[in-house]
Amino acid sequence: MRPSKFGVITRRIVGLTFLLVLQGCATVAQPNVRDPLESFNRTVFGFNEVVDKAVIKPVATGYRAITPNWLRKGVGNFFSNLEDVWSAVNNGLQGRGQEFSDSVGRVMVNSTIGLLGVLDVASDLNIERHTADFGLTLGRWGVPAGPYVVLPLFGPRTLREVAGMPIDARGMPVYNIGDQETRTLLPIVDVVDLRAKYLNAGDVLEGAALDAYSFRRDAYFQRQRNIQYDGNPPEEDSEP
Repeated sequence: MRPSKFGVITRRIVGLTFLLVLQGCATVAQPNVRDPLESFNRTVFGFNEVVDKAVIKPVATGYRAITPNWLRKGVGNFFSNLEDVWSAVNNGLQGRGQEFSDSVGRVMVNSTIGLLGVLDVASDLNIERHTADFGLTLGRWGVPAGPYVVLPLFGPRTLREVAGMPIDARGMPVYNIGDQETRTLLPIVDVVDLRAKYLNAGDVLEGAALDAYSFRRDAYFQRQRNIQYDGNPPEEDSEP
């Protein structure tokens, strides 16, 4: 099977990012502990904002305007079900029995009774969702997170997550569908649907007197902690 365009783009961005990170680490004089590449990251963040305002946000706005809420919910459920497949694999690799069992159960229930994931029956049955990608798996194997990096188009990551992206691109079902056109179209629909969900939040942020870069960086770190600790992170000063 030929790699998808997304997979090719991912590998190229990952390679370029590692080169830029190495260069940035060599040139930053007084690095921030969590964000030593802040100057580079802010530049990429600005580029992403331009692309979002010029292309992604208008498309997402139109998508939300012409699609009813029930249809958007079904689309989101469909992609979440595909994500649960890869989460099951990663929870298994991490040796997390309950999380693996829940993920497999969600996929089985939603793929059958839930009509290929369009209906989230598993949540109605109180089967918990445990999102996991290969970056998180590397973390549970003891690989340090590394510096914070903002990728072109892909947005914020840690260097560990950047290293895991090619594996994610190979493992996620949405990027491995046989038909080339479908394999290219579905990730685009996923991005547009996800962006449509956060239109209001983005508008609030744009209207507030905040440093958008710092706000989103801190929100990203908080989200990653929540994922790492399954929504119950310890107090930061009590962590090892």
